[in-house]
Amino acid sequence: MARFIFITGGVVSSLGKGLMAASLAALLQARGYKVRIRKFDPYLNVDPGTMSPYQHGEVYVTDDGAETDLDLGHYERFTGVSACQSDNITSGRIYRDIIARERRGDYLGATVQVIPHVTDAIKQFAKDDTGDHDFILCEIGGTVGDIESLPFIEAIRQLRNELGRDRTCSVHVTLVPYIAAAGELKTKPTQHSVRELTGLGVQPDVLLCRCEQPLPEGERNKIAQFCNVRKEAVIPALDASSIYSVPLQYHGEGLDAEVLRHFGLDSPAPELSRWDDIVDRYQNPEGEVTIAVVGKYVGLPDAYKSLNEALVHGGMANRVKVNIRWIDAEVFEKEDSEIAGLLEPMHGILVPGGFGERGTEGKIASVRFARERDIPFFGICLGMQASCIEAARNAAGIATASSTEFGETSEPVVGIITEWMSDEGLQQRAEGGDLGGTMRVGAYDAELKPGSRIASIYGTNNISERHRHRYEVNIAYREALEKGGLIFSGMSPDGLLPEIVERPDHPWFVGVQFHPELKSRPFDPHPLFAGFIEAALTQARLV
Repeated sequence: MARFIFITGGVVSSLGKGLMAASLAALLQARGYKVRIRKFDPYLNVDPGTMSPYQHGEVYVTDDGAETDLDLGHYERFTGVSACQSDNITSGRIYRDIIARERRGDYLGATVQVIPHVTDAIKQFAKDDTGDHDFILCEIGGTVGDIESLPFIEAIRQLRNELGRDRTCSVHVTLVPYIAAAGELKTKPTQHSVRELTGLGVQPDVLLCRCEQPLPEGERNKIAQFCNVRKEAVIPALDASSIYSVPLQYHGEGLDAEVLRHFGLDSPAPELSRWDDIVDRYQNPEGEVTIAVVGKYVGLPDAYKSLNEALVHGGMANRVKVNIRWIDAEVFEKEDSEIAGLLEPMHGILVPGGFGERGTEGKIASVRFARERDIPFFGICLGMQASCIEAARNAAGIATASSTEFGETSEPVVGIITEWMSDEGLQQRAEGGDLGGTMRVGAYDAELKPGSRIASIYGTNNISERHRHRYEVNIAYREALEKGGLIFSGMSPDGLLPEIVERPDHPWFVGVQFHPELKSRPFDPHPLFAGFIEAALTQARLV
């Protein structure tokens, strides 16, 4: 029977609840327990699929096609457990489903209210599909005191009463700021945050205190006394050298031991050798490479969170440090663009996914530079489409080649997809339909060309990768593009949708329609990123 760990945050946002949840799950997993992590998001969007990356960061996609919060990426990267639709819920989705039921008459004329209808839906979401897991970790988004999160706090209060304290644990992540003028850490914000949470009926069992300075015993005792927890349950959480050091750091401070003590469980010490190896590879590289990421959301690193981490994983696989240079694609669209000055020193060029016309000509210019200068190139989603448009224009003689995403064109090398085959059968979408839920999203199979570079990288001719896009490369242009040297080396099983392109005459030139960064793990780097960084390392040695 699953035990539940509810994770809340107080004082300020961005304290790292998601990273804390992922780290605690990894530690419990290292002790032999089966874990699962879920995210409760209080915002009213049904999912983050239609939200700007500048508002929300990246949209993380699961195998079963859920568009979710980026924290699920942390969960997967730290535990290796694939997330699914049932691991992320929003207020918008809950209210949508409740209103739909009310319109159908499912409530038999009853007044529909936050309590019990909304809170019951939240509780049901937490308890569903728990299988044979030992621990279900539930992260509540936002900060205690937010109006939006009140139904979620009330729901976990009710769950604690219904399931009993022996099956539930409340972990509260809070801030202990250092006031330079006073030269000391201040515990009052933590006291107020815990008081707020307790006033809502949830008494924390463990406090994770984020701080920039070591937490003295006096302050630790003070927090324990004022917040009604054991001193051992006040866990200091100092800033770490990297996110991959966090599980080891939290274990050293006793987080996992205290949570297990709360549940009355006694287990063997965790097996953390793989985390020791990850940290060693990260902190002791034997070389370095510099990768240019030419994108349109580079002003917010979280917009490319999984991409950033996958590049780091590729570095770990080759035991090198990866220096990432984020470059706004629009700078290459100016007449006085210094593309050579910015890209010539790079050991690799990566063009990531994105939506809309802004910055696309700069991405296409980056593809051309990488092709002509023999610099390792990796195109992902829109990056692959840009490589096909560039090939059509500059190698196949189709000067007006473009994408219908950017407006009307006489040469639609890339066009919107309105139907495709999936495991559930034929999927159809209308071009003018809603934005949400209209993409080819989730895991799809691809068949690789035997003897191709991509088949060699994967070590197989059949793969499954996660997609999120509305537009596809037009198969009608395959012959023209292949005559120009761009080979279609990966296709959908029905042979209609191009999945991968490559240039055999180039040191390393690969474009993929899917998002391989979503399946990369620190202890299992994605082969495409490992191969790309290996090629960049070769390039670095040539410079």
